[in-house]
Amino acid sequence: MTKEIRPTPTIIRRKQVEALTGLSRSTIYLRISQGTFPRNISLGARAVGWVESEINEWLDHQIELSRKATPPGSLK
Repeated sequence: MTKEIRPTPTIIRRKQVEALTGLSRSTIYLRISQGTFPRNISLGARAVGWVESEINEWLDHQIELSRKATPPGSLK
């Protein structure tokens, strides 16, 4: 039997999430509360992080939605 090898998830902190998404701290937490942004995970008593692959999936989805909303050949 072959054991499946899973990549280790990368955890990123809020400042990195802000830099990747262009969203502010308050917008990130607002969208989490609305269920439209990946939830953070607890890293300790006063530390949280996000799974990088979930943030990347969210970004890909946002790009897809944006491209569908803009007709081909038009500039925004």
